[in-house]
Amino acid sequence: MKRIGFLSFGHWSASPASQVRSAADAHVQSVELAVAAEELGANGAYFRVHHFARQLASPFPLLAAIGARTSRIEIGTAVIDMRYENPLYMLEDAGAADVLAGGRLQLGISRGSPEQVVDGWRYFGYRPADGETDADMARRHAQVFLDLLEGEGFAEPSPRPMFPNPPGLLRVEPHSPGLRERIWWGAASPETAAWAAGLGMNLMSSTLVWDDASGDPFHVVQARHIHAFHEAWQAAGHEREPRVSVSRSIFALVNDLDRRYFGAGGGDGDHVGYIDETNRAIFGRTYAAEPDVLVEQLAEDEAIAAADTLLLTVPNQLGVDYNAHVIESVLTHVAPQLGWR
Repeated sequence: MKRIGFLSFGHWSASPASQVRSAADAHVQSVELAVAAEELGANGAYFRVHHFARQLASPFPLLAAIGARTSRIEIGTAVIDMRYENPLYMLEDAGAADVLAGGRLQLGISRGSPEQVVDGWRYFGYRPADGETDADMARRHAQVFLDLLEGEGFAEPSPRPMFPNPPGLLRVEPHSPGLRERIWWGAASPETAAWAAGLGMNLMSSTLVWDDASGDPFHVVQARHIHAFHEAWQAAGHEREPRVSVSRSIFALVNDLDRRYFGAGGGDGDHVGYIDETNRAIFGRTYAAEPDVLVEQLAEDEAIAAADTLLLTVPNQLGVDYNAHVIESVLTHVAPQLGWR
């Protein structure tokens, strides 16, 4: 394991138990947690994107703010739903955020997950083309985005521009060199993982994958996805080394508050359920135990062993201080025993 970061969904709620009561709280605290994580030595700060929900939804202003407040930590998404995205406008936002951060963006994108509203992308002005599904539309948007990231000119310049143009066709600006190699695809099946490898994207695999009816534990199924990704990457002949991240809910029980929040158990096994009307999924277990027990449990997780990056899903509504403690506890008491650093 080379890198450990955190993943926040950025929930806010008016519940008395929540430390994140408003959208302002969620965004400000996300920046503060990224700053704290960098100070603790974590490698990454990642954020989920959900539309029509009281969660983080517009990643680029947030990533730009974090980039301006930090200097080392990777900052990224896990993941952006490409059904909702205009690839050109997204490229401008991503390029600006990346140059502000000095080339530290790691953008996870995907076809999206079940939504808060019916076909929410249509309110953003998008519809699948004839014969397409919404997943096809997301992949089409992603392909355009990837092509634009190459930085080649494609737009005919005006003969009477407001400002002088460089020679040739124009590209979307700002162009951020190297960002193309820092795009990840969130895959839930080995077929999609292999597709992402063919396009030269890194792989993100979360705490949910499609059930393959094998009856194997979540981490074994997920490890097969990673294997399929690496096989397809090698077959595609890409020259660089790809990256793979997996997400986990991990809590080292080192004080009474930890035990009160997470020590009761109930998340010790995988769960199987339907994420929508047709797709049966496996949801990975929560790891919550004393540090020495966690080390033993995580050492048996085949997907963690196969990945280079581990993202810790954090309970952001418990506030910055407690979530910084969650990250620090794993970094201090667990991660070194698993080969980190």
